[in-house]
Amino acid sequence: MKKLLFLLGFVLAGHILMAQPKPTELDKSPMDVTYFPPNYPIAKMRGQANGEPAARVLYSRPQKKGREIFGGEVKYNEVWRLGANEATEIELFKNATVGGKKIPKGRYTLFCIPTENKWTIVLNKDNYSWGSFAYKAEKDVARIDVPVQKTADNVEALSMYFDNNALNIQWENLKVAVPVAF
Repeated sequence: MKKLLFLLGFVLAGHILMAQPKPTELDKSPMDVTYFPPNYPIAKMRGQANGEPAARVLYSRPQKKGREIFGGEVKYNEVWRLGANEATEIELFKNATVGGKKIPKGRYTLFCIPTENKWTIVLNKDNYSWGSFAYKAEKDVARIDVPVQKTADNVEALSMYFDNNALNIQWENLKVAVPVAF
């Protein structure tokens, strides 16, 4: 009887181990995070942070890989998730003014409607969305138009970072600066 119970336990344990999920493939558009103030996690780790962060952005960083991005992969005049995979999220830990509009602290999804000369940055309350496939304009909290700047740099991976007064978004040879104040 002991041998039978041992064998049954062994078979059951083997079955459970085989049913464990496997690691996922390496994502081609890795996730990244940017904070305001810039480099907040490093400053906190070094004991140099004064208080909590004001904001952070979580986004996936697609690569250019020789493709034409704006007007090609990212269509003009269509809602874009502002990254890859899940839609980009901004979390405001404090009330903020974004593009001149007062935004209460909270977590929002960031979308973008790009054109050649301006981008409309959209803060939306429909969190937990994958891409922009189920975008709902009725959940928009704010829309902010920002001019497109051409740069000498050719940025391979979509990049976002805060400076003292803006959330900067760069990819390909374009940059937009979304004014942010806390």
